[in-house]
Amino acid sequence: MPVEIRRVESRKDLAAFIQFNYDLYRGNPYAVPPLRFDEFNTLRKDKNPAFEFCEAEYWLAYKDGKVAGRIAGIYNTRYIEKWGKKDARFGWIDFIDDYEVSEALLATVEAWARSKGMDGIVGPMGFTDADKEGMLIEGFEELGTMPMIYNYPYYPRHLERLGYTKEVDWLEFEVKVPASVPEKAQRVQELIAKRSGVHIYEWKTNKELARKFGKAVFALLDEAYADLYGTVPLTERQVEAYINQYLGFVDPRFTKILVDEKDELIGFGIAMPSLSHALQKAHGRLFPFGWYHILRALKKPEGLDMYLVAVKKEYQARGVIALMMTALTQDCIKAGIKTAETAGELETNHAVQNLWKDFERRQHKRRRAYRKAL
Repeated sequence: MPVEIRRVESRKDLAAFIQFNYDLYRGNPYAVPPLRFDEFNTLRKDKNPAFEFCEAEYWLAYKDGKVAGRIAGIYNTRYIEKWGKKDARFGWIDFIDDYEVSEALLATVEAWARSKGMDGIVGPMGFTDADKEGMLIEGFEELGTMPMIYNYPYYPRHLERLGYTKEVDWLEFEVKVPASVPEKAQRVQELIAKRSGVHIYEWKTNKELARKFGKAVFALLDEAYADLYGTVPLTERQVEAYINQYLGFVDPRFTKILVDEKDELIGFGIAMPSLSHALQKAHGRLFPFGWYHILRALKKPEGLDMYLVAVKKEYQARGVIALMMTALTQDCIKAGIKTAETAGELETNHAVQNLWKDFERRQHKRRRAYRKAL
C-alpha cells in the first residue's frame, strides 16, 4: 500500500504523534524516552510560549494501516528576522527504515515550507535552542541522555539520500570526574577569587535561586549564546516558563552560581543527575511508578548531565570559570559521581570545549543539523 500522510488535527492525533517515538524505540537499550507531559507541553500551542513567534504543523505517515513515521514543520519568525535566512525547520522526525516513508514525510514538510515562502529547510531543530536538536550521526551504541535526541543509524542515510547536507555539527563528551582536585589548582583559584572578588553563591532552596537569580540567569544566557547557531532572544513568557522548568528542580550540589563582590550574577553552570536509566524504567510516565525511579536517580546519582554554562564576556579571560568547575568537581567527588556527559557543543565552540581540557575525556557522540535548499 502507498504511504498516507495525515495532518495532526486533534488531541487524539497529537497523542498518536507522541506515542510513535515510544513504540519505535521500545526495548532499545540506548534510547532514553522523553517525559510525556514535556512532549505535550512543548507541542501544544496553548502551552508553549514559543508559539508567540512560531507556527507549526505536525504530520503522521501511515503504511499498511499503521503509523510508520512522524514529522513537525516549524516556522520561527524570530530566527528569520535575526539571522536573515528564510529557512523553515523540521523536528520530531521519526520513521521506520523505509525510504518511501521518509521521502513522503520530508516531501510534505518541504512543500509546507515552500508555501511559507522559504528558501530552505533545516533540522532536526526545535522551536528554540532550548529544545532538542541535531540528528545523531556517531555514538549509536552509547546511552542517550535526557536533553539530547537519540535516533537509529539509518536516519542520516535516509536524509542524505534525499538531498540533505550538513549544516552544522555538535559534539558531546564523556568527562571523567577526578579522584581529587589538585592542591595547586585550588591555591590558584583561591588567589583568583581573592583578587577579583568573584565567588560561588551558596543558595539553599530552589525558591531562593529562582527569586534572586532566575531572570538574570536567562538574560545572561541570551547574552552569552547570542552568536551561537540558531539562537533567538527569549521572550518574557519563555523566561518564566524556563525558570519553572529548570530552576524549580535543580540541585544546589550541581548548579553553581558565580557572583561578583556585590553578589550580582556573572556566570552559572546547570547540571543534573543523569535520569537516563530512570526514564527507561519509567517509559516516559511519572505514574504509577515512574516518579520513584526518577526520585531515586535524583537522590542517589550515578552520573551527571551538564545542561548549560555561561559567563559574562568581560570575565571569560580572567580564569573565574575555573572556580565554578572546581566547585562542581568537588561536589561530584562527594556524591560519588564518576562521569559527566556534556550536552551538544557546536564543533566550532572551542571556548566551551576548553572547559574539559584538564579532564580525562572522550568525544563519544556527534550530531548534525541538515539543510536542503528548496
